[in-house]
Amino acid sequence: MNSLEIMIIKVGKKAVKDAQKESLKQGVANVYSKNKQLFFQLPDGTITQNIPKEYQK
Repeated sequence: MNSLEIMIIKVGKKAVKDAQKESLKQGVANVYSKNKQLFFQLPDGTITQNIPKEYQK
């Protein structure tokens, strides 16, 4: 990887982390997938596979 690619990856990682923090701050769960299973990080920091009521609609 050249230095431009490394810089782009760093900027992207920071943007993702900032967006995740902001969504939790606003009370929105972050959703992740691992091995085709969904995981939810709730605003209180809890990680669960139970679908939050906001996503059940």
